[in-house]
Amino acid sequence: MTAASRRQFTRGVKSPLCTAALFVCAFTVAVDQPLRSQAPGSTTSATTAPVALKGKLERIKVHGKSLDGNLMGESPAPEVSIYLPPSYATEGNRRYPVVYLLHGYTGTDLGYFGSSGRQLHVIAERVFGSGAAREMILVMPNAMNAYGGSMYSNSVTAGNWEGYIAEDLVAYMDKNYRTVATRDGRGLAGHSMGGYGTIRIGMKRPDVFSAIYALSSCCLNEGNVRGRGAGQPSPAELVKTMEEARGSRGAQGTLARAAAWAPNPAKPPFFLDLPTKNGEVVPEVAVKWAANSPVAMLDQYVPNLKRLKGIALDIGLQDGLITGNRLLVERMTAFGIPHTFETYEGDHGNRISERLERHVLPFFSKKLTFSLVGS
Repeated sequence: MTAASRRQFTRGVKSPLCTAALFVCAFTVAVDQPLRSQAPGSTTSATTAPVALKGKLERIKVHGKSLDGNLMGESPAPEVSIYLPPSYATEGNRRYPVVYLLHGYTGTDLGYFGSSGRQLHVIAERVFGSGAAREMILVMPNAMNAYGGSMYSNSVTAGNWEGYIAEDLVAYMDKNYRTVATRDGRGLAGHSMGGYGTIRIGMKRPDVFSAIYALSSCCLNEGNVRGRGAGQPSPAELVKTMEEARGSRGAQGTLARAAAWAPNPAKPPFFLDLPTKNGEVVPEVAVKWAANSPVAMLDQYVPNLKRLKGIALDIGLQDGLITGNRLLVERMTAFGIPHTFETYEGDHGNRISERLERHVLPFFSKKLTFSLVGS
């Protein structure tokens, strides 16, 4: 990274939409810029050989009332991967803290708990076996939808994913597994879109989670939407049916964010408002994108963030999202919110498995409450 690019996060782009309340307009976002695919490939796998687990890996469907009736017609019972550590089957009175993990855009839980990909269950067994972290339950829901991802936001169109994660899924785990069923026994972590979800949900629900870890988070400072110009509609403006939307990679990133942040039940078939019309910005919609940026939301949730026992963020120096991450960290520092922030040599995804193993799991091992005997 050059010195000039390191300084880039301090520069601002002025806009009529920028107000004192929405200082989020520190840089401009092109509306048709696709969200980066965050699904891990086989090259990021921790191992390519089949591994006999000492623990247990389950994949079930967990219904959530928060997702009932979503206008996209997505299932209210998404798949959920659950990893139970080795001692879970043998120590029947023991309770375990739970780390809830959120995957990135265009990914699913199988990118972390499948037969290929990052194989977090394999990483966990290695970490637990070495003593680098104590045994925990790991949980990841599948937040994929027709547009590539839910954005872990509240929306009548895409579903109330904040509620699903913090209420429905947590309640299911506490009812059906031997968890440490308090906020002190729950952590939340995610990568990219999942990092965004981690910060968004974490700042709102310190009553549910006590520690968060956000890796290479996207969408922290959506800023001011920029259109292509009059007469130049974005790809999202050109699709007319759900079938076309599913087949348009250029449209999906915009549709995913619009479904999450600007739902409109009166506008079928997509049930959302786009932030541009015929290539020009629609201010009353664009401001909703800015309002859903954690950089803009931060000052509302300072007391909540200060309740957390641990906040960690990290990102690779070659990751194009580093500017937004640095801006969020700058704001957290200004508000006196305790946190750690690390940068490292790497891009958006090439060292995530390593970060999970060496940093994320040990972080939660130190921050969460462990109970050896349950009632």
